[in-house]
Amino acid sequence: MGSTVQDLLGRLSGRDGEPRRRAWALACAEALGLGGIAVTVNEELVWFSDATSERLEDLQFVLGQGPGLGLDDPAEMRQIPDLGELLTRRWPQFAPEAAKLGVAALFVWPVRLGAVPVGTLTGYRRTTGALTPRQVSEGRLVADVLAEHVLATWPSTPDATGGPGHAGTVDLHRAEVHQATGVLSVRLGISLPEALDRLRARAYASGRSLTGTAHDILRQELPHDDP
Repeated sequence: MGSTVQDLLGRLSGRDGEPRRRAWALACAEALGLGGIAVTVNEELVWFSDATSERLEDLQFVLGQGPGLGLDDPAEMRQIPDLGELLTRRWPQFAPEAAKLGVAALFVWPVRLGAVPVGTLTGYRRTTGALTPRQVSEGRLVADVLAEHVLATWPSTPDATGGPGHAGTVDLHRAEVHQATGVLSVRLGISLPEALDRLRARAYASGRSLTGTAHDILRQELPHDDP
């Protein structure tokens, strides 16, 4: 029998490395009846259980659409029990890409500090269907606990980081994205928002992840006039 959500929250530790945190997140997803989960704080992907969760967050960031965006009500929890119903109505780019990953349902809880929303906890399933009231409640508990945990392990000074893409015990998976945006801005003589838009467009057109595309730019594998 698997661990309960309460058991897993009791084991949450700021001293765990990336593999242990990933295993914890996967166990937590299973306890919630999900295939995987990811946590985003201030548009920064800080924790995910598996490659599909990472890719779903990446797609939302690249496309600027998806269930985790526009979740402004700190009390709101969003359920998409059948993603297929939205393929032609909502999120016309995101929904088909998520379906290609085998995702059939999505669930988003706000990550809050008190009443202030600071991010999202997103879970997915490979089968359709809504969550039970208990799963919704336990997901909210996980989101609240992770909000405190993630921000408690965020570094207050540059010396607190463990290297590129790392913040305390929380990995910053988009560190290279921010760096590459700056490189494109200088290289092409454009604003940072426009540089980020071009980086997103390149990633979407190539079918690669945003971080992978950013890594290419930082390794100077793209031509200087490439959008």
